[in-house]
Amino acid sequence: MRFVLLEGNASRAVEADIAQVVVAGWTGRDRAALEKHIAELAALGVAPPATTPCYYRASRDRLMQDEAIQVVGADSSGEVEFVLVSLADGLYVGVGSDHTDRKVETYNVTVSKQMCPKIVSRNLWRFDEVAGHWDALTLRSWTTRNGERRLYQEGSVAAMKDPRELIEGYGGLPPGSVMYCGTLAAHGGIEAGERFEMELEDPRLGRRISHEYRVEVLPNIG
Repeated sequence: MRFVLLEGNASRAVEADIAQVVVAGWTGRDRAALEKHIAELAALGVAPPATTPCYYRASRDRLMQDEAIQVVGADSSGEVEFVLVSLADGLYVGVGSDHTDRKVETYNVTVSKQMCPKIVSRNLWRFDEVAGHWDALTLRSWTTRNGERRLYQEGSVAAMKDPRELIEGYGGLPPGSVMYCGTLAAHGGIEAGERFEMELEDPRLGRRISHEYRVEVLPNIG
């Protein structure tokens, strides 16, 4: 997989061999916000987790940087997350979408993580450059449904546990690993759409990483 590493005013492209994809779920730092996210998923029939956070695995071939994805049926949706990418020379952060089949999620969360692509941005920041002001970073997403674009999610990364805590909870993140780190509650509830846009903003350094993709729905004929 090809990434562009943005370091200060410089950039360089690297080819990364990704060996594992981890999807950390139920990662809310604030208990009330976590309960809100659990409640909105419960409204879709998703059982609450036994413990939090949970670490799901997805196969590495699910990881994509495409600008269009294909999914079966109309029951999937995206969710913006900050994404940790561990490379040979250190830890990096980007933005991604844990696109998930919500129907499958009601009976098996792990399987639902495997049903849809996991989208990650091409551009990454070195984690050391943002670690000192981490909680100032902001996540946003927009969804387009029936041609109408609206703000779907927005909030500080401080809503989720600190990346170092998530890595420690998983037992480490060796080079060649990618970890999705949890999401924010959706404005107006979870919904599908034909386009999903996402960004991670660093207001302290005046920069942002963004990515977007179209969703092509394939027929589900049983």
